[in-house]
Amino acid sequence: MGVNHIRYDILAQEALRGVVHRVLADVAKNGLPGEHYFYISFDTKADGVRVSPRLLGQYPDEMTIVLQHQFWDLRVGESGFEVGLSFGGIPERLNVPFAAVKGFFDPSVQFGLQFEEIGNAGEEVEPARRSGEGAAGLDAAEPSVAGPGVLAVPPPANLEPGHTPREDAPKPAGAEVVRIDRFRKK
Repeated sequence: MGVNHIRYDILAQEALRGVVHRVLADVAKNGLPGEHYFYISFDTKADGVRVSPRLLGQYPDEMTIVLQHQFWDLRVGESGFEVGLSFGGIPERLNVPFAAVKGFFDPSVQFGLQFEEIGNAGEEVEPARRSGEGAAGLDAAEPSVAGPGVLAVPPPANLEPGHTPREDAPKPAGAEVVRIDRFRKK
């Protein structure tokens, strides 16, 4: 078998991150339409992420935010977004590059995207997780597919804006990973 010189894995992730970019840019300009709201998980240690030392201490690896009722001043640029949120009654300003986003979910329409870290050889790189840390995000789905996927899963249980799900929260049942290939004409 020949060597894959076209990095489809990277191209697909960039295209899907473009969906997140476009949706957030529209929300920044026009506000949230209808009943839509978003869970956005991101790697707090990724290059370009700016969170306060207090939040980084609480979420040293990954964090999930909710953009629904209590967020302000959403600004979307070419490489990321900034948003104001309140955590425990304390206002914070977050700066998140799109490359740091690990998951995006809109529960109002059961639409989600989950991103995988890609290594140099095109292999997935599993981020290290420490036991006892409340890693937030779409981990409850835990799909075992290569590359990014479109998810049809409920949001993490017991998640409120600025909080991570409890470790003992029930996991969603019946999660289905939908591959992009499913929509291609054969």
